[in-house]
Amino acid sequence: MQTLKRELLLQGFIAKAKSGKIFSVTFQKKNGEIRNMNARLGVTKGLTGKGMAWKPTSKGMLPVYDVQKREYRMVNFNTLLSIKMEGKTYINW
Repeated sequence: MQTLKRELLLQGFIAKAKSGKIFSVTFQKKNGEIRNMNARLGVTKGLTGKGMAWKPTSKGMLPVYDVQKREYRMVNFNTLLSIKMEGKTYINW
């Protein structure tokens, strides 16, 4: 396992967005629950092209596509516990 800062993790995910690789993420939800999710970046299915009214990264959030629920979700980088991508697990304290 490796320990990385949130900023580096965010940059790494954005860099991988074009490739559409699936990753696993564990974070604490707003209500306190721990959430595990398999997700992808760069999914455009169902988007209208209007964009969002706010910039998620400015609030520590990353929009992802939950591959199990087949819906878009936000990952909160402020409550991030771990990420597994390409066979490596990254933890963030």
